[in-house]
Amino acid sequence: MIVLASKSASRQAMLAAAGVAFEAVPADVDERALETAMNGASADTIADSLAEAKALAVAHQRPGALVLGSDSLVVVDGQRFDKPASRENAAEHLRFFSGRTMELHSAVVLVRDDRVVARIARIARLKVRELSDAFIESYLDAEWPEVAYCVGVFRIEALGPQLFESIDGDQFTVLGMPLLDVLAVLRAEGVLPS
Repeated sequence: MIVLASKSASRQAMLAAAGVAFEAVPADVDERALETAMNGASADTIADSLAEAKALAVAHQRPGALVLGSDSLVVVDGQRFDKPASRENAAEHLRFFSGRTMELHSAVVLVRDDRVVARIARIARLKVRELSDAFIESYLDAEWPEVAYCVGVFRIEALGPQLFESIDGDQFTVLGMPLLDVLAVLRAEGVLPS
């Protein structure tokens, strides 16, 4: 069994579907403060640092446990986007994303006590189609408030695919965690049979 340092429904669903026994323990980490402290760092570095901070915060509560921390960041035209603060903010994000390519940076850090066992980072590139204001409003009518918890303002397992022309990257990275890489580490650590 592992400990997932997250309340993310999609990460929990991925692990459960893959047959990984886990306990979900959300990390008490001030993500915005950590991001501010890393001002100017690359999206990969920030995602990795946030994943590590979450894993370490929970590892202190669960001595000896293998703890998985994960984080995803979206970058569009060099600008980093967080989860939308409001429905209006979500609409602003979608208008900005329209016709552009979204880079989704997904990082995982697995720790045991204070030792990093593995670091994983993957990027998916999602080409957003041209979005009309009418589409954005109808999309948010259907998807709000669920997408308030999603960086990029989409759930790929729901209406999110309607936003995109193409996706370059594996589906698990798009869902918020590079699952195949995680499973390989869990096999190497003896959590899953090889």
